[in-house]
Amino acid sequence: MAGRAMASLSLFSVVYVTVPSAEIGKRIAHELVRRRLAACVNIVPQITSVYEWKGKVEEDSESLLIIKTGRERLEQLKEAVIKLHPYEVPEFVAFPIEYGSEPYLRWISDQISDKEGQTTDKKEAKKEAKKEEE
Repeated sequence: MAGRAMASLSLFSVVYVTVPSAEIGKRIAHELVRRRLAACVNIVPQITSVYEWKGKVEEDSESLLIIKTGRERLEQLKEAVIKLHPYEVPEFVAFPIEYGSEPYLRWISDQISDKEGQTTDKKEAKKEAKKEEE
């Protein structure tokens, strides 16, 4: 059972994207959810970022998007973020979800499923579950 849970959990990711404001973050978040590239986007409205840009150390107030999605959606998600984002070089970093509640992960899968109601992630999870049963 533990093997099955870990196999299905690795199908999901959390992505961090910083944006210049919560309003821009909301616009991007709504579009990502509408396109079913993200199940949920949390918007942390106020963070401070310190970084070097073009030879100068900068400090900016930004907002952070915490995006939950499927591993198979990462490339499409990245492309959408780059198109929607105002920054020249937007932050896009993804982390695998190593552990989580099965109902929540099923919900993510349902939210990002295509028109036929099933993503590659869901198909892979079913294959893994079948292997474990055999």
